[in-house]
Amino acid sequence: MIAVDSSSFIAYMEGLKGKDTKTVDRMLEVKILCLPPPVVSELLSDPQIPEELQARIVALPRLKTYKGYWERAAESRRALLKIGLKARLADSLISQSCVDNDATLITRDSDFRHFAKHCGLKLFEL
Repeated sequence: MIAVDSSSFIAYMEGLKGKDTKTVDRMLEVKILCLPPPVVSELLSDPQIPEELQARIVALPRLKTYKGYWERAAESRRALLKIGLKARLADSLISQSCVDNDATLITRDSDFRHFAKHCGLKLFEL
């Protein structure tokens, strides 16, 4: 399963070039791209989001949330913070959603490297 972070999805929607946006395009074509629930919330929070883009986002498949998700996300975040690494709440939730669903994350946000190194997140090799 392949998931995408807000940074790469926004870049794709804005028509920016990059390995990540090319990969998002390919994954959408073959219909295997999923959105972590926190990404859905981040994307739909934009006060200027066009209705047609909103409809496209809502129509995309989402990763599932399993029992204990919130606690596991907190444990991962706490582990990173304890060793002095950056761990934003939204990133923690996105990472845990991917880990729980065995999904590889497409992202251009380097903050996820800590989750990959210490928390079992799989990052798409770009």
